[in-house]
Amino acid sequence: MAPMWTMALMSKMWSVKVLGLGVLVVPLSLELLGWIFKRCRSKRILNEVLFFPSELACVEHVFTPTGVPPCVCPLPHGLETSFSRLLRHILSASSSLDLCVFSFSNPHLSRAVLLLHGRGVNVRVLTDKDYAEITGSKIGALRMAGICVRSDSTYVHMHHKFAVLDGRRLVTGSLNWTMGAVQSNKENVLVTDEPGLVRPFLDEFLELWARNDPVQLRQNQQNHWNHRNHRNQ
Repeated sequence: MAPMWTMALMSKMWSVKVLGLGVLVVPLSLELLGWIFKRCRSKRILNEVLFFPSELACVEHVFTPTGVPPCVCPLPHGLETSFSRLLRHILSASSSLDLCVFSFSNPHLSRAVLLLHGRGVNVRVLTDKDYAEITGSKIGALRMAGICVRSDSTYVHMHHKFAVLDGRRLVTGSLNWTMGAVQSNKENVLVTDEPGLVRPFLDEFLELWARNDPVQLRQNQQNHWNHRNHRNQ
């Protein structure tokens, strides 16, 4: 039988080994957990780039539930194109759509926005005051449907083209929401859930939305006229 001092020494050596192993394992475990977290986060965050012009194809399948008889138009059917992907992203909104767009005349995009409004999604549209009135603009149809639309009141063009979906997904790029841009122009669209990119666009929308509140604009105009009249008296 080993002497007591030998057993005590062996016990201390074992404790030191276990402690050393623990010191080694903890940082490795933290590094592994960090790697797993980054991998899971990268899988959750959407980043997609779409280029235009989009291939000319029927997009009815984007709007029509499965099982409904297919569209009979002469265009190719069932194709996934840049435009059909864009429509799917817009239609993915479940609670809110904040749209800031310079020119809006594309009937399919208008249909998507109206469909979201019909589903109860809170839709807000901010557009350029001049291009809201041009022939073919869908802004009037949105207003008639009860969607809240505000026009930028400044003397420069409101040239943004972006949408924020549910406060967490950004759709932005060079693309105006027109048929010509979708079918004929070299354009780009970025779709991302990256919070660091979404937040500044949402802040910009909220600032422009508040600045172009028609009630506040009328009040400011009235105050201006009152001030001028007071000076002229």
